[in-house]
Amino acid sequence: MTDAPRGRAGQPLAPERLDRPFADPLVGRLFPPLATGVHWGLERTRQALEMLGNPHERYPTLHVGGTNGKGSVATTLAAVLNQSGLRTGCFTSPHLCSFRERIVVGGDALSEEAIVARAEDVAGAVRRFGLTFFEAVTVLGLHAFAKESVDLAVVEVGLGGRLDATNVLTPLVAAVTNVAMDHADYLGDTLLLIAREKAGIVKKGIPFVTAESDPDIFELFRDIAQERQAPFHGVLPTGLVDVEVAKDHTAFTLRTRAWGDLRVRTPLVGRHQASNTALAVEVLEHLPDHLRPDAEAVLGGIAHVVHPGRDQIEVIDGVTWLLDVAHNTAGVQSLVDTIDRLSLPRPLVALVGVLGDKDWRVMLPPLFSRTDRAVLTQPPSAPPERRWDVKAAAQAVEHMCPLRLEEEFVAALELARQEADGGTVVVTGSCHTVGSALKVLGREPLA
Repeated sequence: MTDAPRGRAGQPLAPERLDRPFADPLVGRLFPPLATGVHWGLERTRQALEMLGNPHERYPTLHVGGTNGKGSVATTLAAVLNQSGLRTGCFTSPHLCSFRERIVVGGDALSEEAIVARAEDVAGAVRRFGLTFFEAVTVLGLHAFAKESVDLAVVEVGLGGRLDATNVLTPLVAAVTNVAMDHADYLGDTLLLIAREKAGIVKKGIPFVTAESDPDIFELFRDIAQERQAPFHGVLPTGLVDVEVAKDHTAFTLRTRAWGDLRVRTPLVGRHQASNTALAVEVLEHLPDHLRPDAEAVLGGIAHVVHPGRDQIEVIDGVTWLLDVAHNTAGVQSLVDTIDRLSLPRPLVALVGVLGDKDWRVMLPPLFSRTDRAVLTQPPSAPPERRWDVKAAAQAVEHMCPLRLEEEFVAALELARQEADGGTVVVTGSCHTVGSALKVLGREPLA
């Protein structure tokens, strides 16, 4: 390496930035070591919440699931509801750089001190019922929202839906963005099996909304909703008119029942973000009258939504960075569609770090068909048991485009910057990869 990665003002990053841990040390302060695997079932979470007085029953909720885009939908909903004057909680996962990203109230992440205090509140229940890490975090978030006296909370599903810890909720509206192949070991090895798991958040009498475009899955969702006497509503791509994708926004026209035709503009970039935003608007239409925002709040909230790492574009010292957390094949297809729609400076260099349990053999070809060269690396904050075999991946894909391998992440980031030489670096493959890049580049959320 001849140069260090460079920061906001074009100066080399301070050494202390490069020495900072990529994993957030706050996580270790919250709970004793907890199981991190998938332990299905809602009973432990229900018991812990009951011990705490069922805090999740003190405020209404919206529940958002799906394979991709559910975090974008959740943050869009929260942004609109905050704009309308409601004190709104937003629970998402995983985080990019800071655990604080997961628990947001009124548009602001809770302080470390507040999160630690709330973790102390729930620690007894976490230990007593042997919660896994995600179960403990779910209980922590739901308890924190009660302590913060939110008017409403938007909660993103963690994994699947039916047996996800968040499915203790009885929301005002449930939504599923879409279904794609991901977590097949847990959810099933066909799209319809995965769809059934995700439809587990559909509850009797609760409106259910989806943006799924596959006809078979759409009909499955409709049938499940009918079985559970849940009003069913679909958001179809044909309902989005004059979609415009630019480097700093996505705009489209949307016909609504509550507010008429809206020309919507979101800072989230990509054709898929038009679908995500339309789904959020559909969810809002099914809120009770006293919670439903007006058109001004809908448009204003959408215009100010913040959700880093989703086709996020930064220009630093003449290099364009496109950072996207695509971690499955459908996510990469959306990323590729965005690349195709934007005039990004060439050469286009992919910096890729994927988790070992992802189907990188299918993910990488569409991306590499668009890039001039690529650098493969190891996401430094990934758990050791989930790290991919970078050397095996390099051997498998080296014929697709000129390829470099650098497992040390900061060195890989600098190598990609040099390879781009005034062009564009596309950072992708996982939340760990994008979060680590944001830290090194000085663009981390909440910094």
